[in-house]
Amino acid sequence: MALELRQQLKLTQQLLMTPQLQQAIKLLQLSRMELAETLRQEIEQNPLLEEVVSEDSETTTSLDAITEKEPLEAETILAEKTGEISMESTTPMQEINWDDYDNHYETSFSFSRETPDPNKASRLDFLAKKPNLQTHLHWQLSHAGLTELERTAGNFVIGNLNRHGFLKVSLEDIVKEINCSADEAQRAITAVQNMDPPGVGGRDVRESLLLQLERLGLQDSTAATIISEHLNSLETRNYSSIAKAIGRPLKEVQAAIEVITHLEPYPGRLYSDEETHYIIPDVYVHKIGDEYVIVLNDEGLPRLQVSSVYQEMLANETGGPSETKSYLKDKLKDAVWLIKSVQQRQRTIYKVMESLLGFQKEFFEKGVSHLKPLILKDVADDIDMHESTVSRVTTNKYVHTPQGIFELKYFFSTAIRKSGGDSVAAESVRDRIRHMIKDEDPNKPLTDNAISMVFANENIRVARRTIAKYREQLGILPVKMRRQPRA
Repeated sequence: MALELRQQLKLTQQLLMTPQLQQAIKLLQLSRMELAETLRQEIEQNPLLEEVVSEDSETTTSLDAITEKEPLEAETILAEKTGEISMESTTPMQEINWDDYDNHYETSFSFSRETPDPNKASRLDFLAKKPNLQTHLHWQLSHAGLTELERTAGNFVIGNLNRHGFLKVSLEDIVKEINCSADEAQRAITAVQNMDPPGVGGRDVRESLLLQLERLGLQDSTAATIISEHLNSLETRNYSSIAKAIGRPLKEVQAAIEVITHLEPYPGRLYSDEETHYIIPDVYVHKIGDEYVIVLNDEGLPRLQVSSVYQEMLANETGGPSETKSYLKDKLKDAVWLIKSVQQRQRTIYKVMESLLGFQKEFFEKGVSHLKPLILKDVADDIDMHESTVSRVTTNKYVHTPQGIFELKYFFSTAIRKSGGDSVAAESVRDRIRHMIKDEDPNKPLTDNAISMVFANENIRVARRTIAKYREQLGILPVKMRRQPRA
């Protein structure tokens, strides 16, 4: 069979996504913060896009309005403006009542010698950056009274602490890197370990806890013995084994463990510089009377409009070269499409939330225990959209409800069938497990099999391994680690 090159015409159908359509789909899946950032970038890149800024005309006087008036009138207005901040009206220093003076940014300072309000803000509350563990330790090191070489070794020790506050280098590493003696390196380590927070500078959890007990004067206590020799048994709550191994009564062991539970296993966590990201709901659901009202949250999102100046340039047939008009026309199409895409995104979120409200009405009325099984296809069929669209809309979107703040994905839950033919949502089962374990007797905690039997008595078939999986998802310990030992 001979090989040959041949030209052939073929007619096929193919779905191509235009850049505008790709942008619209991308906007659907963006979170609120990402959407705000994307819109601001588009405003910077597209000259025909403007942000609608509402100004208070009663309090704002434009410079053009002032200069258009008669010279004498304009001079009078400017004089009135500058008179508002005239230095002549300043209260003389001798008239200030210094007895009433108070430094509002320093809680420990008061001329009246009254007890400062512990809830008053300090100047540290207004810092742009929160001090981290290293910053806190460097400040203490500068007041530790060490020699120059020991201070250098101390800085090296602080620089080699991980985020938990544990030291990750050996004594030999410090000696080799700083070129100091072993005694000087050890003094630097000891200085750091004597700093705040207690336990910082330990090599691991065991040493950190022992340093904290030493700070409390309990270095020879039963608690120190348990940490030194039986930390593994402590993790599994095998208190009887610990009491037998150290030859102490179980009640004394329990008292020692009570002391240990008040220690901080990761001292660096107290000075974590990780920022907290707060959730701003994309939509609110308010109950007014017997009805629920859906309100989209547009606060913080730039309000877009097409620039009227450039529209006039396009409308003017004689103004500007053809290349400029072609460029502006393309940007106009992009601007109009972006505005429509944002509006479509908001309408889609509203329709999805309206559908969820219809499916999960009992949840909004009675709580998580009444959450019904729901899948993406149910909502997609209800609002006549594709499942992928619903999936994008419900990703990283949050709703504020009378029951709390939830991600829209939360309302979709798989079904667990009951013997009678009905079904319950898996999230409702998880919530029920959480409450059952919360209310259990600590002396006789519920096993996974016992919880499964409780559901079986209610005609809800949940296997023991499923109970274990849900319990792990909730971060709940096994039964042997929840059991309270008897004295």
